[in-house]
Amino acid sequence: MTETGVFEFQGKRYEFPVEIGSEGEIGIDIKKLRGLTGGIITLDPGFKNTGSCKSEITFLDGEKGILRYRGYALEDLAEKASFLEVSYLVIFGELPTEKELERFENTIKSHTMLNEEMKDILDGFPKKAHPMGILSSLTGALTAFNPKAVDVNNEEEMYQAICKTMAKIPVIAAWAHSKNLGKPMNYPHNDFDYIENILQMMFTNRNERYETNKIIAEALDNLLILHIDHEQNCSTSTVRIVGSSHAGLFASISAGVSALWGPLHGGANQAVIEMLEEIIADGGDVEKFINKAKDKNDPFRLMGFGHRVYKNFDPRALIIKKSADAVLAELDVNDPILEVAKHLEEVALNDSYFIDRKLFPNVDFYSGIIYKALGIPVEMFTVMFAIGRLPGWIAQWKEMRINSEPIGRPRQLYTGENLRAFKAINER
Repeated sequence: MTETGVFEFQGKRYEFPVEIGSEGEIGIDIKKLRGLTGGIITLDPGFKNTGSCKSEITFLDGEKGILRYRGYALEDLAEKASFLEVSYLVIFGELPTEKELERFENTIKSHTMLNEEMKDILDGFPKKAHPMGILSSLTGALTAFNPKAVDVNNEEEMYQAICKTMAKIPVIAAWAHSKNLGKPMNYPHNDFDYIENILQMMFTNRNERYETNKIIAEALDNLLILHIDHEQNCSTSTVRIVGSSHAGLFASISAGVSALWGPLHGGANQAVIEMLEEIIADGGDVEKFINKAKDKNDPFRLMGFGHRVYKNFDPRALIIKKSADAVLAELDVNDPILEVAKHLEEVALNDSYFIDRKLFPNVDFYSGIIYKALGIPVEMFTVMFAIGRLPGWIAQWKEMRINSEPIGRPRQLYTGENLRAFKAINER
């Protein structure tokens, strides 16, 4: 017998089919609600209780602290696979064989060069333009150099478009970083792997040879893996809804970058550093700010603690804490901001107030610490987030297009004026 959900209103009864996901999640299919009821819609600001799609990519259980990509535990992937391996898994559905991974890596390398005219566009930005604005704009500009729409039913065309996107976005990100610092743009080198290329483009001068620091490279690899996908968040939903109009991959990713730029979404790790700077500017008294955070009448909130989705703990934070500890030990950075961060972490992990309320350090707390230790400016934090989230955006766009999902078109509940008579200007 098929499960149904029942809706009763004004003496009428309506039944709607219930779908059950592979992890037992339950969704009531209301797509015929408006038609059957003569115009009734659901009202769900922020879509907190609305499933916009069915997806096979990511499973997230915030109450239990679970995050899986394509059925694989994030903990296993972070420990045993590289960023490109996990990217392949998320985009194509299965972990790659050696041959598939080699082809993926080599095809990405073949697409890393940007058209030189992209530099002309970059030159038009002021030196202090925010790197996220540059990233969003130049990602959109890629459509001018790749005007032909990809045929989503052509497997090879899709593969090349995916590899092209994976290749070019980190180069744009590195160029945005160089622009911000007033440095010459570095180019990718085919003798480096994906992570090494990001690091060398961001941190070396043209007359220097990049030497890989294994601990730093592993930490960045881990960080990017942890950010690959996170279900239907704001930027991912944006990519899907823009793509549902059959907008191209670059245009859809550009929209996702813009959504991620918002301080309520991708700016959380930047907010962590800004909070630490505030504590130092006030004299560095950590206990004072701990007490402010505990005071329900004080508007101050500790950034980077707890999570709106994870009600227990952020599984990504447990993984990246090891990398943060390793990076700080390797670089031996003498930075008061990082000292305050370590003090806050110690308190949060041992104070019953934080333990009872599940206010543990989250992934944004540790990613902010790592980026700060690496010398990455706070303006670049969200750009690094975007590089990590890129495979997830691609996978979600690909899934939406291949499934032929309809164009996104939410409804609204109108609360404005009723019909009014027009008044001539001299009567107003």
